[in-house]
Amino acid sequence: MTVPNDRREQKEARTELATEGGESKSTSPIYGASGNSLPQKVLLQVRQTMLLAAGVLILWRGTADVTRRLLLASAFLIVYLRLTLTVFHLLKRSIGWQEAASIPFAFALYYIGFAMLAGVARGPEGLVGFAGAGLFIAGSLINTGSEMLRDRWKSNSANEGKLYTGGLFRFAVHINYFGDLVWVLGLALMTQVIWSLLIPAALFCFFAFLNAPMLDRHLEQHYGEAFRAYAERTAQIIPFVY
Repeated sequence: MTVPNDRREQKEARTELATEGGESKSTSPIYGASGNSLPQKVLLQVRQTMLLAAGVLILWRGTADVTRRLLLASAFLIVYLRLTLTVFHLLKRSIGWQEAASIPFAFALYYIGFAMLAGVARGPEGLVGFAGAGLFIAGSLINTGSEMLRDRWKSNSANEGKLYTGGLFRFAVHINYFGDLVWVLGLALMTQVIWSLLIPAALFCFFAFLNAPMLDRHLEQHYGEAFRAYAERTAQIIPFVY
């Protein structure tokens, strides 16, 4: 659940990138867009609600350990509430219809995929599962907490046009992605099925090789040397590691 720069930054970026011929250099089709997109956000919310209901139903009718089912159902609800906060409050850019239709596929892996995998494990929830619950909470706090701190900083007009490198973002350029990885890993461990680890592994590859480089290009075009210096001294996703 990641949030790019706000609408004010996007407007500045388009202005700064204007060429002599009056055309703007191409930036990311996602991170360069602005607007409210309420219909798309409502569609996204409706689909997320349906996926949450399906995941909880699978858990309810499943044969997994009761504690495991309760932990996962509670985690699903937290994910749902966090995404709602992100979409309707923290997300300032526009969402296209294609993006609104595609995002739920990722959450289908979380709500439905993890619910189904949880039924494969046998026996009661163990230390691995409870450790996963702890990672889920930590990752949720890192992701949403970093976004809320940035949103509060950006809301101050004195910071208009400035690159945000404070809060948790001083530990990694994409610390919010790191939070996502941690809470998804937590969900995987809560299922106590080793195949569940493929989901956070795939998410890391998506962030490291697609999403982060695309956002980096947008930020470098917008902030120039300020971003390059920040990226040079700061880990990309995993603090102190990568």
